[in-house]
Amino acid sequence: YLAHEVCVMYLGRIVERGTADEVLRAPRHPYTQALLSAVPRMDGRQREFIRLEGDLPSPAHPPQGCHFAPRCRYAETICRENYPPASNFSASQVVHCFFPIKAAN
Repeated sequence: YLAHEVCVMYLGRIVERGTADEVLRAPRHPYTQALLSAVPRMDGRQREFIRLEGDLPSPAHPPQGCHFAPRCRYAETICRENYPPASNFSASQVVHCFFPIKAAN
């Protein structure tokens, strides 16, 4: 890896932070998972490509709640109304999501 730690941001907010190994091997935020699904694998195996639906929200007028909610396939009403608090998956991996991904890909 080129870094020891990684922060993933969406519309100016950190949605996931952790060691490079944690974030790249076991993404917990749906946006991180979608980003990584677009990266070609060096071993030739295919991964599920996650297509984000909907329009990209305006950075000048971001949506209320989680900024990623309008494009998230797991979003519920709570996501659209409230910004999710930090969830710690380890001493170093933190995710801001009401419905974080539980299992690694």
